[in-house]
Amino acid sequence: MTTTISFYGQSNTQLYEIIDAVSAQSIEKDIQTLADFGTRNTFSDTISETRGIGAARRWIKQEFETISKNCNNCLDVFYQKDFVTKEGNDRVPHDAWVVNVVAVQRGTKYPNRYVIMSGDIDSRASNTMDFTIDAPGANDNASGMAGTMEAARVLTNYKFESSIVYVGLSGEEQGLFGGAGLANYAKENNWDIIGVLNNDMIGNIKGVDGVIDNRTFRIFSEPVPPTETERQRKMRRFFGGEVDGISRQLARYIHKTTRTYMPEMNPMMVYRLDRFGRGGHHRPFNDLGYAGVRIMEAHENYNQQHQDIREENGIKYGDVIEHVNFDYAKKLTAVNAINLASLASAPPAPDKVAIGGIVQPSAKFKWDKVDGATGYKIYWRDTTSPTWDHSKYVGNVSEYTLDGIVIDNYFFGIASVGENGYESVVAFPNAVFRD
Repeated sequence: MTTTISFYGQSNTQLYEIIDAVSAQSIEKDIQTLADFGTRNTFSDTISETRGIGAARRWIKQEFETISKNCNNCLDVFYQKDFVTKEGNDRVPHDAWVVNVVAVQRGTKYPNRYVIMSGDIDSRASNTMDFTIDAPGANDNASGMAGTMEAARVLTNYKFESSIVYVGLSGEEQGLFGGAGLANYAKENNWDIIGVLNNDMIGNIKGVDGVIDNRTFRIFSEPVPPTETERQRKMRRFFGGEVDGISRQLARYIHKTTRTYMPEMNPMMVYRLDRFGRGGHHRPFNDLGYAGVRIMEAHENYNQQHQDIREENGIKYGDVIEHVNFDYAKKLTAVNAINLASLASAPPAPDKVAIGGIVQPSAKFKWDKVDGATGYKIYWRDTTSPTWDHSKYVGNVSEYTLDGIVIDNYFFGIASVGENGYESVVAFPNAVFRD
């Protein structure tokens, strides 16, 4: 049985249902299964039914297919793959197929609009070129993969206007090959991507510094797309927007939704593409101009990442399952699920938003209406604030003047609002007009 998301007042009770439906026990079971494959190194065994990347991806595909059967075949499940060669790649020990497992839940109104949740299938030990040694990768990244599968189990009980993609990506540890492959696939097939929620390590609460925190998580996002034009760059010098690219707006959306429906959680926006000098599977999507963020734990333990399993000087190394906190992984899975549901239930964001009001005691806006929107909301904030702190619903109009709000002192944006009350990501102005 599937349910259509509906809106009640200022909050949607079905988002609370989604939060409650996420199971820590189910996530634990899936993490254990993934860890039990011994290693999921991208270049490990593909023939065995019990060990290696091949067995892992076949099991993930079977799980997605089982989920699909339980929702009257509501998922389109398939492999997406690309061939990588040793030549020219110093982290590729031998030629191999990099295979992603994709499950698409088609939208009822905008089937070609997609919001994507991803986890990584592959794991590694200290030496990423060693594809035979044990590398259970319980937290990095069986946790993100299990969370993605659990989100699919929960959300396939509902119908959404836009499509949701649940995907296990491969080749992350060797150079983000899987993300690059799916991003290119999306571009070649003209996918209209709302956003990518890349989950990489969502199960650890005890940092290498001893801090224990089961509430805080990080949302990494780049400031502006690398595909921006020279004209857009020049406009930013005069009109602002250095921290208002599409990925940053997606991060703000996740922050707001989480604070509204899961106030016990502490979403921490990090104004950086990824951890310092490091990368994740949202980056290939960013490289092509798509909005994408990384969601992950706040306190990493480097002794349990990219490490051979061993004990030295009383310190246990290795990414084994006893270090994973399943209740925390449940919380971050729920964060993903409610944001996937919200984004997939909302109308598209306005494509063109123009702003005016230079040397006037007001801020003026014009925008193109979008299909499915029954109204619009203007957001604004202090230029130094990380979040949209003020808003006004202005109805089903295509222009509006905020009297008494001096344009020089704030940043502004417009969100579309659907009949069900769901809002799009905020669209930052991309044009200027003068009266």
